Amino acid sequence: MTHTPYSKDFPVSWDELHRNARALSWRLLEMGPWKGIVAITRGGLVPAAIIARELDIRLIDTICIVSYASKGAEAAQHQGQLNVLKGVEGDGEGMLLIDDLVDTGKTARSVREMLPKAHFATIYAKPAGKPLVDTFITEVSQDTWIRFPWDMEYAFSTPLADRDR
Repeated sequence: MTHTPYSKDFPVSWDELHRNARALSWRLLEMGPWKGIVAITRGGLVPAAIIARELDIRLIDTICIVSYASKGAEAAQHQGQLNVLKGVEGDGEGMLLIDDLVDTGKTARSVREMLPKAHFATIYAKPAGKPLVDTFITEVSQDTWIRFPWDMEYAFSTPLADRDR
């Protein structure tokens, strides 16, 4: 088994994600008005849709970046080279840049260079990436792998006390 930098699992339900995206919307509402949203695909798509609804924003674009390996759960926990599949025009002035989380900051640095004047907001932030976002809702430790609802199926969960036995 290969070593990963993640020793904790943090599963997020659809309800929790929706509640946190609405909480992020409350914070962003006070800072607006906003011209539009740029979602970082794929993780930023669902939060961006919720935020767009809550803030009544109709202009939505995407930056399409591949940063995690796409084969298997183990591979998904290792960031690879960034591959920008689609960018956006402009410097981001008046725009919200939305992602599900900021982890190591690798993707965040890249999109910050593309849209230096955008307001960058995420639901979750880890310590290494936290300085790169303007607004977030929940900080999680760097060694935590966040399991988003679109990546999970319902299954039995081993009690924490039994995991090392």
